[in-house]
Amino acid sequence: MSYKDLCDNLPRKSYKTVHFTNNQGLMANSEWKREHLYKILVIGELGTGKTSIIKRYVHQFFSQHYRATIGVDFALKVLYWDQNTIIRLQLWDIAGQERFGNMTRVYYKEAVGAFIVFDVTRSGTFDAVQKWKQDLDSKIQLSDGSPIPCILLANKCDQPKEGFVNNHSKMDEYCREKGFTTWFETSAKENINIEEAARTLVTKILQNDKLIRNGEQTRDPDKFALGDKSDRTNGKSCSC
Repeated sequence: MSYKDLCDNLPRKSYKTVHFTNNQGLMANSEWKREHLYKILVIGELGTGKTSIIKRYVHQFFSQHYRATIGVDFALKVLYWDQNTIIRLQLWDIAGQERFGNMTRVYYKEAVGAFIVFDVTRSGTFDAVQKWKQDLDSKIQLSDGSPIPCILLANKCDQPKEGFVNNHSKMDEYCREKGFTTWFETSAKENINIEEAARTLVTKILQNDKLIRNGEQTRDPDKFALGDKSDRTNGKSCSC
C-alpha cells in the first residue's frame, strides 16, 4: 500500500446529522441522528491474535488459519449506540513487526483509541507491551495533548496462561502505572470479552470527545453561537 493510499484512507471525524424518514417521506418522529467516525488502532506483537479479534468483533467469525498481516489492514464496525447516535469504528490492524519501522506515525495519525494485544501463552509478547505503549504515546495524542485511551487485551485466555496475567491485582497495578484505561482477558476463539472491551473503549472515546468539544466551546463561545441557535430553532439538541 502506497503512502498516498494510506493518507487517502485516513478518517476524518464526522459529526453528520442524518434524517430518518418513514415510507410516506415524512420525518419519523422528527428525530435527528448524530454519526461519529472513530479510528481505532489494534497493535501488538506478531501472532497475538489481533486479526482474529477484529474478525470476531466485526464479522462474528473465527478461524485458526490466518496469514500474518503485512503492513496494515482495515475493517469497519457500525454501532447503533443509542436512539440518537450511530458510531462507525474504523479498525486498523497493524502488523506486529511495524513497531520496528518508520511508518507507524502515518498509521497512527487521526486515531482516537487503541487496543494493545498480547498472548497470555507467550510471556515475551507481554514484555513488548510497554514498548508498544511508549511508541503509541510518543506518536499520537488527542487534540488537547493527552494520550489517546488504550485498553490492554490479554488474548487467548481460553488457553493455559504464563506469567503476570495470573495475578489480577498486579495486572490492575501495571495498567495504572503504564497509563492504560483498563485491561481485559479475551479470547477470539471463544468470543470472551471482545464486545465488552470494545464498548468500554468507545465509552471512553465519547467521554473524551465531549470534554474536548466542551472545552473548545468554553474557550471560544462565539464560535458555537450559530450552531446553538440552529439547534434551538429546530427544537432539537444533539448530544454525544
